[in-house]
Amino acid sequence: MIERAILIALLAMSAAGVRAADAGDPAAGKALFERTCQNCHSVEIGVNKVGPSLWNVVGRQPAVVPDFVYSDGMKANKSAWTMSALDAYLADPRGDVHGVKMFFKGLPAQKDRADVIAFLQTLR
Repeated sequence: MIERAILIALLAMSAAGVRAADAGDPAAGKALFERTCQNCHSVEIGVNKVGPSLWNVVGRQPAVVPDFVYSDGMKANKSAWTMSALDAYLADPRGDVHGVKMFFKGLPAQKDRADVIAFLQTLR
């Protein structure tokens, strides 16, 4: 019985560690964003580049930034940019939303995606 209680406690701590790791590091995400994303995306309100501004992207609907011409594939995407939706998209943009214009191949490392998403959450 004691062994089972220890095992349950260890599993609970492990799950908590995974959730904490999934939360991401906004500072690391900002650095990764600056190296990987900012050539095409701005984090300023109303400033679009090759891609739309990512200001306040977490939680908003896709294809709604004014003065940006979206692909038909992105216009057809009706799911809000939740953390899980952003994670799937950043892992494989063209595989997740077919017909997008974005040529970026994605961030294969889950930690990198979590960090970038944590940074994007600060943009409010």
